[in-house]
Amino acid sequence: MKIILTLIIIIVVAIIAVQLFGLYSQRNIETYPYEVKKSYDDFEIRTYEASLFTSVKLDSGNYKESSSKGFSVLAGYIFGGNDKEEKIAMTSPVAMSLEDSMTMMFLVPKENANGNLPKPNDPNIEFRDEPAKTVAAISFGGWANDNKIAAYKAKLIAALDKEGITYTNRFYFLGYNAPYEAINRKNELIVELEK
Repeated sequence: MKIILTLIIIIVVAIIAVQLFGLYSQRNIETYPYEVKKSYDDFEIRTYEASLFTSVKLDSGNYKESSSKGFSVLAGYIFGGNDKEEKIAMTSPVAMSLEDSMTMMFLVPKENANGNLPKPNDPNIEFRDEPAKTVAAISFGGWANDNKIAAYKAKLIAALDKEGITYTNRFYFLGYNAPYEAINRKNELIVELEK
């Protein structure tokens, strides 16, 4: 009985340590810069500055299939899968376009965005300049899945229609947490607004 109790205590302490590490490491991660222009009950209007991303186009429009595949390709690049075997800092959020074939994107850290990026070993990785944009954003917690993403997309569309705000068909999912983080998870759905 003592062995089982000891094992349970060790497991609980390990889980707590991993969650605290996740919360601590989030503080030092560079994020996609934006400014909130107006807040509504269910969403907010933001402006994002022009930024550079690494990206990989995926065959599927299914979040579950695309997210792990896209993440592993881009993570391989930033963890040294490049011609200089150089590590590049992780950024947040991880973005995915919500189209028939999704594109996953990692923000390039400002220190690397001035043209000194190593060449990816994977030929499917591309660099993508995202222009400054105005978006509507809705947030939700927990782990994302296809059903949640569809539900929050519908909720955002309904809220925008109610306010008479015109939007494009360019929707993105933004995920802010590592898969092992269970506390304080944050996800967002954004859509570019008509100019």
